[in-house]
Amino acid sequence: MDAASKRMFSHKIKTAEELRDLIGPRPRKKKVIMCHGTFDVVHPGHVRHLLYAKTKADILVGSLTADEHIMKGNLRPYVPEDLRAINLAALEMVDYVVIDHDPTPLRNLGLIQPDYFAKGYEYTAGAVHPKTQEEINVIDSYGGEMIFTPGDIVYSSSALIELAPPSIAVEKLMTLMSAEGITFADLRDALMKLKGLKVHVVGDTIVDSYTYCSMIGGMTKTPTMSVRFEKKVDYTGGAAIVAKHLRAAGAEVTFSTVLGNDAYRSFVLDDLATAGVHCLPIIDDTRPTTNKNAIVAETYRLLKVDTLDNRSISDKIVEQLKRQIADTRGQAVVFSDFRHGMFNRGTIPQLTAAIPDGTFRVADSQVASRWGNILEFQGFDLITPNEREARFALGDQDSVVRPLALELHTRAKCKTLILKLGDRGIITYRSDSPVDYRAFFAVESFVDRLVDAVGAGDALLAYATLSLVATRNDVVASILGNMAAAVECEHDGNWPVTPELVREKIDAVEKLVHYK
Repeated sequence: MDAASKRMFSHKIKTAEELRDLIGPRPRKKKVIMCHGTFDVVHPGHVRHLLYAKTKADILVGSLTADEHIMKGNLRPYVPEDLRAINLAALEMVDYVVIDHDPTPLRNLGLIQPDYFAKGYEYTAGAVHPKTQEEINVIDSYGGEMIFTPGDIVYSSSALIELAPPSIAVEKLMTLMSAEGITFADLRDALMKLKGLKVHVVGDTIVDSYTYCSMIGGMTKTPTMSVRFEKKVDYTGGAAIVAKHLRAAGAEVTFSTVLGNDAYRSFVLDDLATAGVHCLPIIDDTRPTTNKNAIVAETYRLLKVDTLDNRSISDKIVEQLKRQIADTRGQAVVFSDFRHGMFNRGTIPQLTAAIPDGTFRVADSQVASRWGNILEFQGFDLITPNEREARFALGDQDSVVRPLALELHTRAKCKTLILKLGDRGIITYRSDSPVDYRAFFAVESFVDRLVDAVGAGDALLAYATLSLVATRNDVVASILGNMAAAVECEHDGNWPVTPELVREKIDAVEKLVHYK
């Protein structure tokens, strides 16, 4: 649905107070009936329900449960409230639409006082549900009447979404941008503002190696696979690739890390110098530079051999890092934790305390397969865990994503949480929402052709951080971070994403908007 079509129906969408004034007090010449529900995907059961309700009164009011109160199913609602309101308003039989920001319709029932309140036939089965009884009590209090519509066809929105989620990523993005007053030009302008921002990255360096082999066969006496060595390729990874992403985006980057006194130290420093990253290495003779070597045969990863030492860094090195953090001035500091010795329960408070006042503080803790917890980074401006890391931090494997994100946002005491959901995109919780009921929002993935998802989170972290520093706008930062992640997924390997490629992604999405 394009912007012009949305404008055609938006006049139907009212607040409860606006609607009360429009229809006037009871008794009225024109009878009013209200239907309340989620309406996540409007299906034939909904249409029959609404059509029947319209036959009983002159004015039909569709009442929607706001996003914040929908807890049924993972990633629900699938369609955000503003777009659900437009979808309902587009139906000819619906005269007005109200988004209810309370958990139940009780307050709005008392405020609007519809002559009839229509519920589906399924609510007549068995004893009256306590919540339905509460609604009946409110309706009885002013002389209204409860009506149950026929139940000859009932479809579940949840079942339909689980079967085949509607492809409405662009519509959801446009609804979010429209509600926040953001245009594609604003996204491009934000990209221009990233250049020259000063960022200090502190974190674990990893050298990712790929040893490519060809299959020879297996041993006859033991279950041992035999391969022939072809080549070995090394890449700078871990917090170092975060620094390279930030530099590619246009930032002036300083990088503090701990390296071993070995050949990989020189490899890392040469690579970072070539990328334009200013490195402040601390050399620890007692540990190796972390190396993770994947043995690959004909696209299959047979084995991964890690050379590392995960014990905590010494007090002496902690003091060196604290001095580097305190002395490096910039707009933002990023703690990139891979739990290889630099960050732990003892060092994190010390390193955090060394951050200069007024610096934008970011933490990313990629520790889903090791011991670590994003909640150890308290009171940061931005944290960007994935779903698995969030569940690990909270000890919660059962909650659906949105309550999980809310709990993590609350417990971490952060200003902004961007929860990475893989191919499902992201969900963002923010403390400084322009309106109380839009404290969270979701942005779906814009990957056109998945090639390699490795590094998507690093690209998101870099662009979201810089965008937040430059614009202080959570929505702009989330969109640009998500688009940078999509670009990374469409290329092989974890390599730095440039603003030019993100701009191309913005242009491609905007073309989709005009096409639709």
